[in-house]
Amino acid sequence: MIPSQAKVFVIDDDQEFATSLERLLRATGVSVEVFGSAREFLARAAAEGPACALVDLRMPDVGGLELQDALGQSARKLPVIFVSGSGEISDSVKAMRKGAIDFLTKPVDEAHLLEAIERAVAEDVRQREERSRRADARQRLARLTPRETQVCHLVARGLLNKQVAAELGLSEPTVKAHRQQVMAKLKVDSVAALVRLVDLAKQEPEPSR
Repeated sequence: MIPSQAKVFVIDDDQEFATSLERLLRATGVSVEVFGSAREFLARAAAEGPACALVDLRMPDVGGLELQDALGQSARKLPVIFVSGSGEISDSVKAMRKGAIDFLTKPVDEAHLLEAIERAVAEDVRQREERSRRADARQRLARLTPRETQVCHLVARGLLNKQVAAELGLSEPTVKAHRQQVMAKLKVDSVAALVRLVDLAKQEPEPSR
């Protein structure tokens, strides 16, 4: 089921087809915005809630694959579903390798379209949650002092207090005190949780699938 707060962006220079899609989606309770070109869509502010883009493969100026690349390099990371009148295998392979959710041919099958949108929105929700967790991890790590940051990363590498002390030229009690501060500031209660937090902060966003 597609969440009621989700939005579908239809980007297609074929006005008649875009209008038919808009009517279809609105009839099923899906919120829709239609754009006649990729540039027009890219000028819009990013969606605040879960969303996906239903993109025509062949468009003048900026094509669907170029739009997919632009979205992948931006902060939006919006899942893309392609629609195409040609259905060329080489293009569908390129799109899917770059993380497209699906590749549909015109005229689109309604059931297949709605199922693809449901998957795309679910993927966007997952990515938003993942970005939120990464941002939280980075904010927590940013609270550490330079020395605490050094201790944090050495502990995350599996070093014991005496090994951290030797590495940094500190006494073991000093390292222990820094370690306690690190755990408190990061709000973690075990080395395993600390490692997960550090690893999460290092992760780069994954492409949509």
